[in-house]
Amino acid sequence: MKKLIKSIIIVAGLGLAAPQLYGQVSVGVGINISAHIAPPSLPVYVQPPCPADGFMWNPGYWAYGDTGYYWVPGVWVRPPHPGVLWTPPYWGFEGGVYGFHAGYWGPHVGFYGGINYGFGFGGVGFAGGVWAGNQFRYNTAVTRVNTTVIHNTYVNNTVVNNTTVNNHTSFNGPGGVAARPTPEEQTAMHEQHFQPTAQQTSHMQTAAHNPGQLASANHGHPTATAMNRVNGRSFNQQGRIANGISKGSLTAGETKNLENRENNIHNEVKTDRADNGGKLTSQEKQQVNRQQNNASSAIYNDKNNANNAKYGNNEVGQRRANQQQRIANGVRSGQMSAGQAARTENREQNINHTASVDRQANGGKLNAQQRQQINRKQNGASRQIYRQRHR
Repeated sequence: MKKLIKSIIIVAGLGLAAPQLYGQVSVGVGINISAHIAPPSLPVYVQPPCPADGFMWNPGYWAYGDTGYYWVPGVWVRPPHPGVLWTPPYWGFEGGVYGFHAGYWGPHVGFYGGINYGFGFGGVGFAGGVWAGNQFRYNTAVTRVNTTVIHNTYVNNTVVNNTTVNNHTSFNGPGGVAARPTPEEQTAMHEQHFQPTAQQTSHMQTAAHNPGQLASANHGHPTATAMNRVNGRSFNQQGRIANGISKGSLTAGETKNLENRENNIHNEVKTDRADNGGKLTSQEKQQVNRQQNNASSAIYNDKNNANNAKYGNNEVGQRRANQQQRIANGVRSGQMSAGQAARTENREQNINHTASVDRQANGGKLNAQQRQQINRKQNGASRQIYRQRHR
């Protein structure tokens, strides 16, 4: 078992205990939890759409308990009151140990180790939205918001590079991110802070008791990477599909069918909400959950069957592989919806079918004219992928 080091932290001059640190301790106690091994890299995941006006995004992070590191899923939560922003927790390496710095609410975002959590938390500050009086405005360039339901939005594309969480080091210090607090972050660190809400604490505790969240069990790929709200549904279907595309365990046809299924569920939810004042009834929620469970099983079956994407060691095959990686990246980042991905994969499936028929008619090879035709079709598909990812 990994050794757990606990030390009392007191913040002088603030009249407050240090922001509480998550782990095998009660919230509100100023205790620093440290470990002797580095936390795993941040997993790749898709951000769920904001469930309702007034929710704010808390990126996922690795916490540490008696059984080692476990992943606390990213989640939409309500702030304790208007006007405050969330400073995410982070790990820092110093003196031979990895120390955990807890997250907190405050009027400005403080230092969080320079860690790129994505979705507006690019390492410094927060670009996902701003307060306008008592109303929070969402930057849809970096956060997923249903603009047909939530209208207090704006677009700032200058921070669009922070929309995707890529696998990267999840701690600050030697061997990790070399960031240091800016003057603005230092000022924010000394402002009045508010502890995580009861919902945030409950969310962390639920993750701590879920074996699928343990790094020792999931090897850095948690069962639940993100959720639409505390105690809500795990939102990792699109991430699982994206990983299947990247690895070639999902063919274009399988991906098309899976994404059509996800799109149908999405449209059904949208219609049900429109018919019910923006909410789902208990019966509708149960139905959606059953449908998502069935879709989850279909993803697993397709990723683990004998069908795999085989591209071939040639120019046409490499082009197909490149297109699939671009689609995977679009699905993973949320830039491509399930419907868009389904249409794109339908186009790729048709191109693959054309190439297969041409090969059979030509002794297993493509002639120069057939290769040119395939290339023109892939150029068209490439433009479609670009447009969908940059709308």
